[in-house]
Amino acid sequence: MSKVPLTLYLAAPRGFCAGVDRAIKIVELALEKWGAPVYVRHEIVHNRYVVDGLRAKGAVFVEELDEVPDDRPVVFSAHGVAKSVPAEAERRGMVYVDATCPLVSKVHIEAERHHRAGLQMVMIGHRGHPETIGTMGQLPEGEVLLVENEADVARLAPRDPERLAYITQTTLSIDDTAGIVAALKARFPAIVGPHKEDICYATTNRQAAVKAIAPRVQALLVIGAPNSSNSRRLVEVARANGCAYAQLVERAADIDWRALEGVRAVGLTAGASAPQVLIDEVIDAFADHYDLTCEVVETAQENVSFKVPMVLRG
Repeated sequence: MSKVPLTLYLAAPRGFCAGVDRAIKIVELALEKWGAPVYVRHEIVHNRYVVDGLRAKGAVFVEELDEVPDDRPVVFSAHGVAKSVPAEAERRGMVYVDATCPLVSKVHIEAERHHRAGLQMVMIGHRGHPETIGTMGQLPEGEVLLVENEADVARLAPRDPERLAYITQTTLSIDDTAGIVAALKARFPAIVGPHKEDICYATTNRQAAVKAIAPRVQALLVIGAPNSSNSRRLVEVARANGCAYAQLVERAADIDWRALEGVRAVGLTAGASAPQVLIDEVIDAFADHYDLTCEVVETAQENVSFKVPMVLRG
């Protein structure tokens, strides 16, 4: 029986960003330098395939520093950590490497600068997300107020409404964040914003590509982990921009082929922590099921790269 024709629109950019690439490289270089085991506090990036691959090489993933022996190196994840974490590592005389994405570090520096100027911070982010915990942990307790939506803005009770600044989790939806920022500015006209948008270039670029594809397809799949904030936002962006069926899948085995019956145009993208091998796997699965035509929809080109810490160079 002949296969049904289907066009797969591939978002570009998609998949790994520079911060994720750097973080994975840090763990690999740490294993080369110190041998196994190298401990990693929290998942280095939010992707099971990546984490399992590093675990097979000798990385041990833990949630807290007290699970790490004093005599073994530890890597802090790309999401960033509270200041108390490296302080405790230093107190214990541990070797540690910080794999925090430089764009997250930029937000940390921004928060500290505003704090020194006497401003209380408002953080737009998701409660419990590692990046939010790490960013709020850059300042003393009570100095960062978290808002997740516009309703939270209405309930804010800052120390001084005239002395506020806001920062943003880097992996949020630009459109959703815009509404929260507008609510903050309406309620607190004196609030100070970042010099440059906190939402990272990779998040912005991947969302723009999905916006370009969504009106052209009947379904869109996002390759990414359920706990990946930027991947989940891509699903939301697809739905908000006219794609009736948008789903998050970790890999090809998760595709619901019955839901795609009758569909002739599908969009495909991947979150910033999804490796190319999983993208190729999904494309191959579509080629097995359909008479497949692939079309790339490119909305930006990325040539960003970040250096690994000096202790791992050479």
